[in-house]
Amino acid sequence: MPTRAERFAGLSVAMVTPFRDGAIDSKRLKEQVDFQAAAGTTCICPVGTTGESPTLTHEEHERVIAESVEAAAGRMLVMPGTGSNSTAEAVRLTKFAARAGADAALVVGPYYNRPTQEGIYEHFKALAEAVEIPICIYNIPSRTGRNIEPETIIRLAELPGIAMVKEATGSLDQASQVLAATDLTLLSGDDSMTLPLLAIGGRGVISVVGNLVPADMKSLCEAFDSGDLASARELHLKLFSLCRDLLGLASNPIPIKAALAMVGRDTGDVRLPLVPLEAPLAERLRQVITAYGLVPQAV
Repeated sequence: MPTRAERFAGLSVAMVTPFRDGAIDSKRLKEQVDFQAAAGTTCICPVGTTGESPTLTHEEHERVIAESVEAAAGRMLVMPGTGSNSTAEAVRLTKFAARAGADAALVVGPYYNRPTQEGIYEHFKALAEAVEIPICIYNIPSRTGRNIEPETIIRLAELPGIAMVKEATGSLDQASQVLAATDLTLLSGDDSMTLPLLAIGGRGVISVVGNLVPADMKSLCEAFDSGDLASARELHLKLFSLCRDLLGLASNPIPIKAALAMVGRDTGDVRLPLVPLEAPLAERLRQVITAYGLVPQAV
């Protein structure tokens, strides 16, 4: 049975935000968008966790949304991150994204202030009622300090504006409970969990590794959808070490920015309080990239 937001099924990519001399690098941002369009990516997701949204000013956040929509030029969907621990701020950003032409909004659960489940419900309800574009609930308790419980997501699914869940809890049980009770489109928020989530009814991934090798993650999703489980499993195992290290060597997006630089697609340093990947970890990442078949640039 089709899910609520089937047009977002497949590969979405959580885009990095390119910097040059401390400022947003618009030229490189457009290049990154063009790279995804050429790969046939379904949707780009700028200004999320991978896009370093916590250290962007409000003006920068809006600028990246607007420039991403403009650069995509209808070639793929755009679902920017518009979440905040302030409901009023999340509503403002989500309204801006809608005005800018975004196709949906990726909204992380409120972080730091640790609201109750009722507070989380009211937060997302306010967003769903404020805009007409669909909302994707981004559940990543390792970042926010609060799980959005499956019962809360099931309740939110009663609202027509809530269309998707980016599932980054690592719990197949939680994902199964949501899928069993709703028609929400569930997308993996962890590259290495993509195949397991597809197997229980997930419809794709919002990917970090897709910044680097979108074609392979796209092929995994397509192989599964076509019933070619052997190829999907082969791609999962091929991608696993790369996916593990891009999210495990240091906080995202430190490793993916390092990896992009290594293969000649430098997007600039991360912003403080994040710092570049330490030399021993960078060497391990270089080895993983080489083993994958990518060709690192000379140091």
